[in-house]
Amino acid sequence: MNAHTDALPDAPSVTRPTPPLPTLPEWECFCDAAHKANQYAFELHCLKAAGIQVDLSGQRYSPELQQAGAQLLAARNFEAARANLLQGGIANPTEQRAAWHSALRAPAPIAEVIKERERMNEFVRVADSERRWRNIVHIGIGGSDWGVRLSLAAFGYRRSWRNVRFLANIDGHALEHALSGLDPHDTLVVIASKSFTTTETLQNGQRALEWLQAAGVANPYEQIVAITARPDAAARWGVPQGHIFQFWDWVGGRFSLWSAVSLTTALAVSADVVAGMLSGAAAMDQHFLEAPIAQNVPVQMALAGIVNRSVLGYGSLNISPYDFRLGNLVPYIQQLDMESLGKSVTLDGQPVGVPTGPAVWGLAGTDAQHTFYQWLHQGSDGAPVDFIICQQADHENQEHHRLLLANCLAQREALMRGKNYEQALAECRNGGANADAAQLAHHRVHSGGRPNTLIVLPRLTPFALGALLAMYEHKIFVQGLIWGINPFDQWGVEYGKVLASGIMDELSGEQPVQNKHDASTSHWIRAFRG
Repeated sequence: MNAHTDALPDAPSVTRPTPPLPTLPEWECFCDAAHKANQYAFELHCLKAAGIQVDLSGQRYSPELQQAGAQLLAARNFEAARANLLQGGIANPTEQRAAWHSALRAPAPIAEVIKERERMNEFVRVADSERRWRNIVHIGIGGSDWGVRLSLAAFGYRRSWRNVRFLANIDGHALEHALSGLDPHDTLVVIASKSFTTTETLQNGQRALEWLQAAGVANPYEQIVAITARPDAAARWGVPQGHIFQFWDWVGGRFSLWSAVSLTTALAVSADVVAGMLSGAAAMDQHFLEAPIAQNVPVQMALAGIVNRSVLGYGSLNISPYDFRLGNLVPYIQQLDMESLGKSVTLDGQPVGVPTGPAVWGLAGTDAQHTFYQWLHQGSDGAPVDFIICQQADHENQEHHRLLLANCLAQREALMRGKNYEQALAECRNGGANADAAQLAHHRVHSGGRPNTLIVLPRLTPFALGALLAMYEHKIFVQGLIWGINPFDQWGVEYGKVLASGIMDELSGEQPVQNKHDASTSHWIRAFRG
């Protein structure tokens, strides 16, 4: 079976009942097996997908838990839901859309994807051959921003001849920072917005246009590119047709890295990097489609996440990439996970009945150890950790890389093994603290048994990063399926946008302060009006 069809099908939503999880007998069996399973595997439990090794030895494990997980997936019609997702069926029923981002990286994409990819690559070839656009200002927010930041940090940290600035926040200081010191005559402004109505993006785009105009650029619109699912809106805004690159309604914003949103990446670090990421993601798609459940990496990561959140009650997930170049992976996964799984009702509108999506947070490398690892090791709550590291470095400082590897493995082992009172007491006495040893030992106890996963990339290549991101996408899809929620909408965000529009009119004085606000909001609107 192929992961994709040749054209976007007019497929209805896969009909699947979504009774709340606690009502399923399979859920009761899964919880029981999770509680009885070992805190971590006593034997190596390592899987492989698209060149990535994923060591789940730090997660709850037993044959009974594996079987209960498979039965729970069957109860949620996993195979039909997976096929629906990868074949472009309506996986987002609240908006009656597909979530077919995997089609963007298929080895043999559908015609419209091929067309836009070729247009993007041709734009890059011409710009490179003419040595145009020494500066790029990439304007977008959320899914139109984080993925591009991540790919540039990963593969452009040694710098290219093009200077890229990012402008996401509506804060005027961000605007000044993005434009300061650039030559407007040699700057390309890339505006990425799925709807081309995003307030922050369009406001920042308008200021960038005015900046070009104020500098006397003869035809400022020729220095603006739009990437959107609404090419008509971009054209009305003034962007020339040849500078409008399209993606589609069936691509969610937080999955749009695989589209022409990566034009900035191609210009800054080459179209080959984009192609490599697409290839790695496609390989992970195929693994997700074909691998048996017990060897399916995204599925097994999802099941471990369900145990940690909904059975053991951990409220967050820590992402610790031990690679300086992957610092932007944390906010990328944070948005991907929290915007997808921050839901509390099933597809049928009933309360889920168990805790869903965790808070996702983290920091890169050994910086994290000197920031929050004390809390991970000995805090009252703790959090599961995804350790991510590259087996081989791309620099010559091998001693540095060995230190990095050692720190990653040591912190992980400490989380798993812990240290009991007797061990701590002996340690204190061996250190010469005999008089205070009995008391001091209590402060050195580590509970251990704290869940974690080690994700090992052979090297940080575009292929490996693409596979890693697709792995997290599919993991999140499986968790949403088990919880019975829709991971492809974001109505909570939309509600805030609506309220902000009304408050903006009141702050500007165009409308009086409305009585509908709470007392605090009304007070601050009046205060900020001056």
